[in-house]
Amino acid sequence: MIERYTLPRMGAIWSEENKFAKWLEIELLAAQAQVKLGLVPAKSYRIIKKKARFSLKRIQDLEKSTGHDLVAFLNNLQENIGPESKYLHYGMTSYDVEDTALSLRMKESAQIISEDLIDLGKVLKNKAIKYKKTACIGRTHGVHAEPTSFGLKLALWYAENQRNIVRLQQADAAISVGRLACSVGNFAHLDPRVEVYVCKNLGLKPASVSTQVLQRDRHAEFLTTLAIMAGTCEKIALEIRSLQRTEILEAEEPFARGQKGSSSMPHKRNPVSCERICGLARLVRSYALAALENMALWHERDITHSSVERIIIPDSCILVDYMLVLLRQVISGMRVYPENMLANIDRTGGLVFSQRVLSRLITKGMVRQKAYAVVQGLAMRAWEEKQNFKELVLKDKSINAKLSGGEIKECFDLGYYLRRVDYIYKRVFRK
Repeated sequence: MIERYTLPRMGAIWSEENKFAKWLEIELLAAQAQVKLGLVPAKSYRIIKKKARFSLKRIQDLEKSTGHDLVAFLNNLQENIGPESKYLHYGMTSYDVEDTALSLRMKESAQIISEDLIDLGKVLKNKAIKYKKTACIGRTHGVHAEPTSFGLKLALWYAENQRNIVRLQQADAAISVGRLACSVGNFAHLDPRVEVYVCKNLGLKPASVSTQVLQRDRHAEFLTTLAIMAGTCEKIALEIRSLQRTEILEAEEPFARGQKGSSSMPHKRNPVSCERICGLARLVRSYALAALENMALWHERDITHSSVERIIIPDSCILVDYMLVLLRQVISGMRVYPENMLANIDRTGGLVFSQRVLSRLITKGMVRQKAYAVVQGLAMRAWEEKQNFKELVLKDKSINAKLSGGEIKECFDLGYYLRRVDYIYKRVFRK
């Protein structure tokens, strides 16, 4: 189902064609480095570079007999290069090539995801500014709490998105390493200068120490970072889904002309995009767990991580890329209903202003415990008898003894709850 949504750039990174192209690039750089060290004849290298070609189909055919993808790849190169191919992969082991190439593809994926995050941030910021002073009800435990600004929801999401950008930068740095250090990481058959040369040309840093593989804490950090991003997407999508419920309807994901919400109920406008995001977040989280499991390997290496990574790393990158693009589209086209927000604030007849009444009574000298009991008593009466809380407050003798009618009415002013939004925005958007 997801395959048809795979975005072209990210899909290309994780294609077999790109994998083998990266392998060839590393093999040629390693041979070139050894030419500079006098270990491979320059003439042989020129022949290798000229004739080095691979065929996906031929590699697949060869792998059926070799049972080893990199050996099949090298055999295909040998068929095209001829005798000079003996200098290709000279002194190297499979994961000198495979792990370094994997780092490159993860780094390329990080660049696309970074662009996605920046684009999402721009949309969130624009919407936050637009709805900066749009009053809505804040909810805790799913229950009406106090009025707040709808823009603050978007500012909150923006701030978290910015943290994800920083996390990705850190994860990108963790994975931007390569290794060409032979079978157990001790450079027994390869001059360390080859590793330095190859990594420099690829924009990577040599791992300070490795076994036969780069240590999988790096990959785990990368995938857990993607899982956090997926969690952010889910958090936002879940809120929109909740706000789209018929009895709330304060915001709604885009609904295109001609779109159908149900095969049987023509009236349905379902938050399918947000639901899809929430579902995919579960999958990305499970991949992060698998990446953590991959950290522990036997001795200098086993291959329990290999088959897992062939699934979890490409899928995580593709899914998060898709989720971020989809979420940006949702936020960009989101329908917002300020009039419903005001109606929902009024739904409880002023109950959401109870703390303001409590605070004013305390400042006027009423003991907190007594003030709380008075206000809560009126609130419970308003709940149970379906009366207007503001009117009950205006008629209460103990409250009237402390507050004038004007002071009571001030307690129900929406502007009071938005007066420091500007201060928060300066902190969030100061850069």
